[in-house]
Amino acid sequence: MTTETIELSAGTIDYQDTGGDGPVVVLLHGLLMDATLWDAVTGELRAGHRVVAPTLPMGAHARPMRDDADLSPRALARLVGEFLERLDLRDVTLVGNDTGGALVQLLIAEGAARVGSVVLASCDAYDNFPPGLTGKTVVMTGKLPPALFGLFMQQMRVKPVRRLPIAFGWLTKRGDAVTARWMRPILSQPGVRRDTVKVLRGIAADRQVLELAAESLAGFDRPARVVWAEGDRVMPPAHGRRLAAALPRAQLVVVPDSYTLLPLDQPAALAAAIGEAASSTT
Repeated sequence: MTTETIELSAGTIDYQDTGGDGPVVVLLHGLLMDATLWDAVTGELRAGHRVVAPTLPMGAHARPMRDDADLSPRALARLVGEFLERLDLRDVTLVGNDTGGALVQLLIAEGAARVGSVVLASCDAYDNFPPGLTGKTVVMTGKLPPALFGLFMQQMRVKPVRRLPIAFGWLTKRGDAVTARWMRPILSQPGVRRDTVKVLRGIAADRQVLELAAESLAGFDRPARVVWAEGDRVMPPAHGRRLAAALPRAQLVVVPDSYTLLPLDQPAALAAAIGEAASSTT
């Protein structure tokens, strides 16, 4: 797997790409995360698929975006569409976990012309945006100026703080080491802090965006998998059932012994569902 860069309208994006001629799977991470969320899932899929995982400008990206970049939820979804177009990826299995799943839903609402199937994995949906105590707390910090936001985030250097329910404690059972790495750009780069505050303010200003996007789900006529952590404390399992009912060709997969970040807690189970979705893409 190689790490590549691509220049998009918002700025330069890093992405991981296994290459190969198999079905294309594109993996979208959540807020304050990067493409390494998907490392274990990529390891499961790479033998039979081309796996592409961009690091989106949502707080753990290493390259600040342009000063005038729009980083609202809808703009981030359009950036994903631009990414697919620039790489000329077609019949993609588009996978989103956490906030990444919100971007998948927003892209569906815009038509998702290059998408052949989707996987929504324990993600923001309906009125759960920002999601739970975790998301609402983080979005509230976006009211701070970037410099003060950076000071507030310094406490995330400490493991007991990262493991609190208002941080990553209810998102993953097993992934503290990677969450510590995700904090480095936001702690060290003023431009990344500026971008992150933009993202958080964009979410706060458009809290109904997923309820509006949900109106388009019934029109998505391609295969879908909805994969949900049975014990999720941030993304209500009822929302997983509701998404699966709304998407005409969806199947629901419930995964035990996991919190929201299935790619960290149960990568093999999630990869199996992704592989099934990719094989059903027409």
